[in-house]
Amino acid sequence: MDIRSTGSRLLLLFLLLGLCKAHHDNVRSNTLISLNALDHLLEGDVLISKTRSAMKCFNKAYSCLWPKSANGNVEIPFLISDKYDNNERSMILNAMKDFGYRTCIRFIPRAAQRMYLSIEPKFGCFSLLGRIGDKQVVSLQRFGCVQHGIIQHELMHALGFYHEHNRSDRDQYVKIHWENFNDYYLINFQKKDTNNLNTMYDYSSVMHYGKTAFGRHGAETITPIPDASVPIGLREGLSKIDVIRINRLYECWSYMGITL
Repeated sequence: MDIRSTGSRLLLLFLLLGLCKAHHDNVRSNTLISLNALDHLLEGDVLISKTRSAMKCFNKAYSCLWPKSANGNVEIPFLISDKYDNNERSMILNAMKDFGYRTCIRFIPRAAQRMYLSIEPKFGCFSLLGRIGDKQVVSLQRFGCVQHGIIQHELMHALGFYHEHNRSDRDQYVKIHWENFNDYYLINFQKKDTNNLNTMYDYSSVMHYGKTAFGRHGAETITPIPDASVPIGLREGLSKIDVIRINRLYECWSYMGITL
């Protein structure tokens, strides 16, 4: 075993585990945790970028997006941990199947594929961003994360999508209350140079934080403008614009008109 390679992987893992907490507006006891993305080439093959609404991939020979199969669908192998009970497993499978009704994304049971998602009940809810080229964990903690919208949120990360409020044009649509969260959460609110796939800002996106995410003592950190009453962060499931973005990013041509 190459000690330097192992050390590099451990260091990258350590850096990626800058876990952050965010609260559901509706279910405040849920801990939503996402791995902070870093600009880093893993083994020279995969770019994990922190500057995206949808991931920007620069290495075409080994894309950070999941590839299309011969049938025109994007087939993503997965395994679900035996630690989930039947109801939880059913919830996860249903959230996955929902992608297939409106996009060319298909989550398929893993056979022997090298690249696959491993759905596991670790601490919190988190996912790596985009395809990394090997086994990658999507954590859905039991008793908090196994909900339709949260499952789809983490799967969207795995597809290459980042949070809505980090969009390059977000200042036209939301006000960030920098004074209401601690400095170590700053990275979670930084505006990025994102690829917005020619779509409008989406308050209803499954990728949008709630109004009090990371706020001190429940203080508001994100306020929609000009109408502060607009609901955000409900995470009930994929929005119409989420569906459009998936279809544009993965070139699901036959699904382009399907948003319902």
